[in-house]
Amino acid sequence: MDTVIIAMGTALWLGILTSISPCPLATNIAAISYVGRKAEHPKYILLSGLIYTAGRVVTYLTLAIILIRGALSVPTVSYFLQQHLNKILGPVLIIAGMFLLDLISIKLRSRGIGAGTQERIDRMGILGAFPLGILFAISFCPVSAVLFFGGLLPLAVEQGSSTLIPIIYGVGTALPVLVFALLLAVGSHWVGKVFHKVSKVEIWLRRFTGAIFIGVGIYFSVVYIFLSFEGRW
Repeated sequence: MDTVIIAMGTALWLGILTSISPCPLATNIAAISYVGRKAEHPKYILLSGLIYTAGRVVTYLTLAIILIRGALSVPTVSYFLQQHLNKILGPVLIIAGMFLLDLISIKLRSRGIGAGTQERIDRMGILGAFPLGILFAISFCPVSAVLFFGGLLPLAVEQGSSTLIPIIYGVGTALPVLVFALLLAVGSHWVGKVFHKVSKVEIWLRRFTGAIFIGVGIYFSVVYIFLSFEGRW
């Protein structure tokens, strides 16, 4: 039970960290502003944030189900993961931690949505927030990709959960989004101030998480790779 609670808390934390990372945070604010800019009442901006969040959650859940259940449905892959998952986790977490600490970096060319897509979403009104959430969720930045593929998916596989853990992760990505949607509903001048403060805090939270990743990765590597290797001798 304690292990499950820790896993759920970790998934929630990874989701929050994903959402406040510079690229996703700017994307989330831009998306809510774009969808809610024609809202006749402030409450519709918050509603657009909820709909946008639903789009992101559905996307993460779908990806997790396809990747995890797809892998576990193949007998050889399932057996390999059961036997060697802890050994794989060590190096994966170390590499993910190095990305979060900016010791390794990859420059990805981000592409915005096309004019045609913008027009279709615009015609949908507030409901356009749902496909917009899907589009931005699959537009992974380096940090969000590391957190999802290097942190969330291994955690979900280890827990044997292709639904609960990804849903909690999606909810985590939603929390800051909903806060900014509420700020936009109250007054847009608050967004810049909060965005500036969150940007300052995010780098330290990311470094803290990166250090934890490396520490846990080293532990897994020592226990499940080096010690098990020595035990054979």
